[in-house]
Amino acid sequence: MKLAPYIIKPGSKLNLNKLKTGDTGKYRSKEDAIEKLEDNINAMADLQGKLYAQDRLALLIVFQAMDGGGKDSSIKHVMTGLNPQGTQVTSFKQPSKEELDHDFLWRISRSLPEKGRIGIFNRSHYEEVLVVRVHNLLLQEKLPQNALKKNIWDMRFKQINSFEKYLFDTGTYIIKFFLHISKEEQKQRFLDRINDPSKNWKITEEDFKERQYWDQYQKCYEDAIKQTSKTHAPWYVIPADKKWFAHLVISEVIIKTMQSMNIQYPQITEEQKKRLQVVKQNLLSEK
Repeated sequence: MKLAPYIIKPGSKLNLNKLKTGDTGKYRSKEDAIEKLEDNINAMADLQGKLYAQDRLALLIVFQAMDGGGKDSSIKHVMTGLNPQGTQVTSFKQPSKEELDHDFLWRISRSLPEKGRIGIFNRSHYEEVLVVRVHNLLLQEKLPQNALKKNIWDMRFKQINSFEKYLFDTGTYIIKFFLHISKEEQKQRFLDRINDPSKNWKITEEDFKERQYWDQYQKCYEDAIKQTSKTHAPWYVIPADKKWFAHLVISEVIIKTMQSMNIQYPQITEEQKKRLQVVKQNLLSEK
């Protein structure tokens, strides 16, 4: 699969309105895509085993989307074959009082994956240049007065870029996904949640209120993605009206990234191999 249509190259322009949310690439059949996804899940599991065994690098996967965009579904279906022992998922909600008493990256730093593991963020530090920006919540963050400048969002983009570059330089690879759905698709997903009693818990009046800020969120997403898509921490805008296609593209990106990490099972020395043979003989001679 060609991934070039979905990656946002550093310095490139971005207009979300011009990107198709219902794109399915060369796939016209959901069944074909699901079959390929199953193959990818097996490949990801093999790569994860090497990552865990090597224990020198980590992978951070960030999911961002409008409400109803499919973050939970993507995490569930794409990551289903991974070993839980080497995976950690963190969902970021409204900051707690303790978190507000620290800088905005503090709670993110605490949740980063350890070496050898895959970390998955359901929402992330990007909320600080999205919901905080749309609703002007800066005053709740106990910032010093000299930080409340007109260029605060540019400052935050620089801080995020520096933070992600530091992570990459110290062994954490980063992939960032924006699950791009249409406003009409969001409406349908909200209605589905209301009409299905088993999904009522997934929607609130607050979700509908946030929908009224659709255009503002789109502009903030455009700005954030353009400013922070870097070679070492790229953004992928995934057409997500068709969940089955979004899941497939996400899996392809993860595989490509993990293959680029050059992860291998650790090799032991000849001396260690000899010692293992001694252990083997001792085991076989046991009565």
